[in-house]
Amino acid sequence: CPERLPLSIRVLLESAIRKCDGFYVKQEDVDNILNWEERQNEAEIPFFPARVLLQDFTGIPAMVDLAAMRDAVAKNGIDPNLINPKCPTDLIVDHSLQIDFSKWQDTAVRNQEMELIRNKERLQFFKWCSKAFKNVTVVPPDIGSVHQVNLEYLSQVVQEIGGFVYPDTVVGTDSHTTMINGLGILGWGVGGIESEAVMLGQPVSLTLPHVVGCRLVGSISTLATSIDIVLGITKHLRQASVGGKFVEFFGPGVSQLSAADRTTIANMCPEYNATVSFFPVDDTTLKHFKQTNFTEEKFEVMERYLKAVKLFRSSDDQTEDPQYSEVIEINLASIVPCVSGPKRPQDRVPVPCMKEDFLNCLNEKVGFKGFHIPKEKQCITVPFLHEGTEYFLSHGSVVIAAVISCTNNCNPSVMLTAGLLAKKAVEAGLTVKPYIRTSLAPGSGMVTHYLNASGVLPYLSQLGFEVIGYGCATCVGNTAPLPESVVDAIKQGDLVACGVLSGNRHFEGRLCDCVRANYLASPPLVVAYAITGTVGIDFEKEPIGFNPEGKEVYLKDVWPSKEEVQDVEEHTVVASVFRELRSRITYWSNLDAPDALLFPWDPKSTYIRCPPFFSKLSKEMPTPVSIDNAHALLFLGDKVTTDHISPAGSIARVSAAARYLQSKRLTPREFNSYGARRGNDAVMTRGTFASIKLQNRFIGKTGPKTLHIPSGQTLDVFEAAERYQRDGVPLIILAGKEYGSGNSRDWAAKGPYLLGVRAVIAESFEKMHKNHLVGMGIAPLQFLPGQNADSLELCGKERFSISIPEEFTPQQELTVMVRCFLMFNSCAFL
Repeated sequence: CPERLPLSIRVLLESAIRKCDGFYVKQEDVDNILNWEERQNEAEIPFFPARVLLQDFTGIPAMVDLAAMRDAVAKNGIDPNLINPKCPTDLIVDHSLQIDFSKWQDTAVRNQEMELIRNKERLQFFKWCSKAFKNVTVVPPDIGSVHQVNLEYLSQVVQEIGGFVYPDTVVGTDSHTTMINGLGILGWGVGGIESEAVMLGQPVSLTLPHVVGCRLVGSISTLATSIDIVLGITKHLRQASVGGKFVEFFGPGVSQLSAADRTTIANMCPEYNATVSFFPVDDTTLKHFKQTNFTEEKFEVMERYLKAVKLFRSSDDQTEDPQYSEVIEINLASIVPCVSGPKRPQDRVPVPCMKEDFLNCLNEKVGFKGFHIPKEKQCITVPFLHEGTEYFLSHGSVVIAAVISCTNNCNPSVMLTAGLLAKKAVEAGLTVKPYIRTSLAPGSGMVTHYLNASGVLPYLSQLGFEVIGYGCATCVGNTAPLPESVVDAIKQGDLVACGVLSGNRHFEGRLCDCVRANYLASPPLVVAYAITGTVGIDFEKEPIGFNPEGKEVYLKDVWPSKEEVQDVEEHTVVASVFRELRSRITYWSNLDAPDALLFPWDPKSTYIRCPPFFSKLSKEMPTPVSIDNAHALLFLGDKVTTDHISPAGSIARVSAAARYLQSKRLTPREFNSYGARRGNDAVMTRGTFASIKLQNRFIGKTGPKTLHIPSGQTLDVFEAAERYQRDGVPLIILAGKEYGSGNSRDWAAKGPYLLGVRAVIAESFEKMHKNHLVGMGIAPLQFLPGQNADSLELCGKERFSISIPEEFTPQQELTVMVRCFLMFNSCAFL
C-alpha cells in the first residue's frame, strides 16, 4: 500500500511514475518501489532529481569538463550548442574563501578584496558559464555557502514547471547537500562525475534503500543546544549502523525541533554515513516557509499539493506512522552538552569530562583517541613572544577557534547564544589572547544581519571573532597561518595544540599541520574555549577567567538562558532577513567575462586549463584493455580517504604542485589551495597523493613519497608516476579496507587516472569512490573474502598482469598474475 511507504520512498515513487518512459525508467522500476518492503536493498532503481547543486571547488571541474566537451565535439564537426545541462543546475561560488586577515577592521571586506584578486580567472570562467550554458545559474561570491543558499533561496519544496507540480529534489557535489532534507526536500551528495551525468540528462542509479525510522521522544534539556542534539543523534545513529540507508524521523519529539534544528541534524548525515536524514514536511516546516521568501500563492500550492499526494504528515498522529525497515528510539532528554574529537566527529566527549578525557588522550598510544605523550613531558610549558608580550603554551592550548559555516549558520539560536555569551564576557572584562587564530565565517549575510540587529556582533569582534567573509574556510583547510612564534613554540615542546571549531570536519592536520587535536563544538563553546585558551578545563569547577578586579568568572555566569536567546531570536530573525540578501551581488555584476560559444582558454592561466579527458574522443565505443606487467605506484593500508588521495587544503611549498606553480613565476603567497585550482589538471595531478598524512608501506612513514621500484629511488608520487609513464609502464595501487572513504571528490579518481593508474586492488571500497574509479576507466578490484596483500605475501614490488575480458559482469572474478609466480583471484566490482 503506497500510504504505508516511508515518505522518502514516496518521493522516489513519484519521480519514477512521472519519468517512466520505458527506457531510462521502466514499469518494473515503478513496481519495485511500490513493493519496497520486499525489494529494498535488492532492486536497483533510477532517480531523476529536479535539480543539481554545485559549489565552486567541485563545480569548477564539472564546468571545465563541459567546456572541454564543447571543444571536442566542435573538432568532430558537431554543433557545440548541443552540450548544455538538461537538468537545471545551480553553481554557488562559496568555497573560494581564504582567510588572509583576522582581527582587523573591515576584515570581511579585506578578505573579499583578496578573493577578487586571487580568483579573478575562476570567477570570469564562472560568469562565462552562466552566459554560455543553458540551464546553468551561478550564484556569485559574497552571498553565502552552498548549503545555506540552498536552504534560503533555491529550495522550492514543490516545483512548478511546464504545467506539472512535483516534489523538489536535488543532488549536489557538496557532502552537506543532505542539510536540505530537514525541510522535507529529498537530496544527497554525489561526486562530480555523477553530477555531470545528471546534468547531461542521466538518472542517478541507487539501490532501493533500507529506511530506518528514528522515533524521537522526551523533552530537550534547557542547556542543550542544537549542536548537542546533533552530536547525540549522530552517536546513536552510528551505533545503529545506518550506513548507506535512509533515515526518516518521526514521533512526538520531532515537533520540539525547529526547522533550523532539523536542517542542522540533517547536515551531519555524512558523519553517520546515512544517505539522507529526512524530516517530512509538517506544520513546523510550513511555519518556517511562511517567514521566508514564499508568496501566498506559492505557499498555498505547496500545502495543497503535499497534502493531496500524502507527503505531509503530523508528527503527533501515530496512525500516520509508515512501515519502516527498522525503528530506533532516541530520548531527547538523555542528550547532554558535548564536544567531539580530538580526531573524529563520532568520538563525543561530555563537556564536564573534557579535561579528564584530554589528559587520557595524552596518555593513550597514538590512534584516534591518543597522542602517546610521555608522562614527564605532559606538564611542559613553552614561553614565547607575540607582539612584544610573553605568553605560554602547553598541551591543550587553543590556537585556533573558528565559528564557521558548515553546520550552524542555518540555526540562529546557537549563533545568537554565542553572540550573547560574547556580550556578557566582554561586559565581565574577559578577553581572548591575541595569538589565538579566531574567525567568524557565516554561511551567509543573513547571519551577519541578525547578529548585527541583535547588537552582539561588536562583542564577538572585540573577542577577535571578526566576520572574515561568507563561505567555507577553516573546515576545508583555508586557515590563515598561525604566528611563527606560536608554531615554533608548538614544535619546540612537541605540544598537542588544539583547534576548536563549530563545523563537522576535523581530520588531524586538516586545520593546520601543527595542530594535532581538533574538537567540534557549538559556537558558544568555541567562544568559551577561546576565552579560556585551553581545552584542559572543567567548566563546572574552574573559572574561565577573571574580571578586572580579579574576581573569578565562571561559564555559568556568562551563558545566556534559553529565554534570552528566544527573545532576541523572535525580534531579529524575521522574514526581511531572507529577502534582503537577494540583491547582494557586489563586484560580480562589473566582472568582465568572454562572450563566446567556446571558452577561450588562456595558455598562461594557472587556474583554468582544458583537461585531456576528451582529447581522444571518437564515435566508436572503447573496449577494455588488459593490464600487463604493471608496477605498484603505492602500497597503502586501511581507511585511505579522499583527503589522502586528493587534498583540498593549502599547497605545500616543497610539493610537486608548488614546483609547477613556481615554474609559472608564482610566489608561495599566490599558490592558493588545491580546492581553488581544481580547474587545472596540471596542479591537481601533481597534488594527487600529496597529503602529508599519506602512509605508504613502501616508505614506512607518513608523507607524499613513494618508491620508484626500478631505480630504488624515493620520489614524490607524481615524479615516480611520470617516470613510469615515460617508460610505458602501467600502474596499480594496493590498498586495504575502506579505500576512498570520506568526502566524495572527483579528482580522487581523475588524478590517479592521469598518473597512469589502471587498477586499484583493495580489501574494500567506499561505494561512491568505486563508482568514480569505474567512470574514469580505473578497475576497482577487491581481494576475495579473507584475502589481502599480507595473506598473499605480497611485498608490492612484484609486476602485476590482469586479464580483462571484452565483456564482463559485476563481481566477476579476474585472475591477477604476479611475476614472482604467485597467482591469485580478485573480484571486480565494475
